[in-house]
Amino acid sequence: MAEAEILFDVLFLLLAAVVVVPVLQRLGIPSVLGYLAAGVVLGPYTPGPVIDAETTRPLAEFGVVFLLFAIGLELPLSRLRTMRRYIFGLGLLQVLASGALLAGLAAWWGLVPAVALMVGATLALSSTATVLALLVERNEAVTHHGRVAVAVLIFQDLAVIPILALLPLLAGKTHDILPALGLAGLKAAGAVVVIFALGRLVLRPVYAFMAASRSPEVFTAATLLLVVAVSWGTAEAGMSMALGAFLAGLMLADSPYRHQVEADIEPFRGLLLGLFFMTVGMSINLPFVAARGGELLGLTVLVMASKVAVILILCRLLGIGMVQGVQVGFLLAQTGEFAFVILDRAMGLKLLPASVGQSLMAMTALSMVLTPVLAKLGRILSRRRQRREGEALEPTGIEHLSQHVIIAGYGRMGRAIARLLTRHHIDFIALDENAERVTQARKDGLPVYFGDASLPGVLRSAGIDGARAVVVTVGAHRQTERTVATVRRVAPGVPVVVRATDRIHEAQMHKLGATAVIPETVEASLQMAAVVLRSAGIKEDEVEASLNAYRSSRYGKGKAE
Repeated sequence: MAEAEILFDVLFLLLAAVVVVPVLQRLGIPSVLGYLAAGVVLGPYTPGPVIDAETTRPLAEFGVVFLLFAIGLELPLSRLRTMRRYIFGLGLLQVLASGALLAGLAAWWGLVPAVALMVGATLALSSTATVLALLVERNEAVTHHGRVAVAVLIFQDLAVIPILALLPLLAGKTHDILPALGLAGLKAAGAVVVIFALGRLVLRPVYAFMAASRSPEVFTAATLLLVVAVSWGTAEAGMSMALGAFLAGLMLADSPYRHQVEADIEPFRGLLLGLFFMTVGMSINLPFVAARGGELLGLTVLVMASKVAVILILCRLLGIGMVQGVQVGFLLAQTGEFAFVILDRAMGLKLLPASVGQSLMAMTALSMVLTPVLAKLGRILSRRRQRREGEALEPTGIEHLSQHVIIAGYGRMGRAIARLLTRHHIDFIALDENAERVTQARKDGLPVYFGDASLPGVLRSAGIDGARAVVVTVGAHRQTERTVATVRRVAPGVPVVVRATDRIHEAQMHKLGATAVIPETVEASLQMAAVVLRSAGIKEDEVEASLNAYRSSRYGKGKAE
């Protein structure tokens, strides 16, 4: 009978994950909220089937364990050194300042100081999954504000470790928060030293042996053993299993086995983490939340506005442009998925009353739902400020130029083209909508101006009538389409060379009248083919002739010569 009930629970959990989550994702709702919604449907506070959360909770805990392990894998020392200014500068200050401000609000709400500090630090965290999905969707992961946002998220992920380690200490009726923090820090430091020492001596030789066995299942089993063993060790030492998993990930972050390990754990992490969020959803009292909807919405807006204000102030103090600061602030305004982990653990330890925990979970979910709207608002406000800052950088007095090249977009590709044109003594004018990038280029004495190349007036001020060619390197598809269409309308006879991301984009550019379209994927494959041909002993002139012939057939007659 008991086995049948467990099978029934598993059946409905899988059914909810397969049906509810994909439907919500099609509506643009993050998968985390999809799993929460599936849990609410299966919980005791809604009609329909009811799942016993206690039977799935032990397995669901491993979702958090594998998530922390994956975060550790993503943080090799080289990456931490490269982004250290933003990670340990803006990231640290954001968690401290936002945490202190929100802890004050929590204390005003009636929580005792130690618990208020924990709640403030939890609400200061942002949603890594939601923000990264938005950045990737909008092709902004490698932009300046994208890198700043990712750096802050990295520190926030690190901050989860001491928060989780602090919970059992607070549950032990510790009244002085500083000794509790100090004890948590000492335990964490000791665990880091011991685990890393063992990792250096044992881990890499063991993985080398496993890799030499050429047995994928043994390699995967070794990874599972590592995660479970280190997590068990930290749990036995009185700390969280999540801390051990994070340290295990750090040990492998700089190893040559990192990518294979990451691929091996991905199915376990995704499934178990989804199971965890479903168990959290089962504990959300929907009638209670609905009865306090107005109050919770007001508190959510207050928390998000506080975080935006803190980030804007810190960006100003640290010399990060306000154009970037506005986008970063609105991107990171929400509370993250780790809040569900921390709040669920805090309620389990009786640190938070159920009503407070339910309210905070509802606020977290609501803030994540509002994130796409806020991100769009931040983008609009940022562009407005960027245009105001860029007014003095617009091209003026250069209409007399002739036989120059106009470069639309001064990113990495635009800068490379500009350097090659300069080497061959060909004049160019570059246009870009990033005011900070334009300002830096102008300081370097380069003819780079602020402007939207899809506007006829901007093109005329850049001397489009006398230009020998226009090169469009911007990455956004719609911006590229508008620019090509405008160039064709304003100067039909000027050659237009366009960057394309794939074959579909290439066909669209040809329809709009581009003279030559250079697909990124094709050029990368040609470079790889050239290396293979040379290694096979084909002569250099034959390799170049083959590449030029292919380019001529793809990009237009004479364009590759």
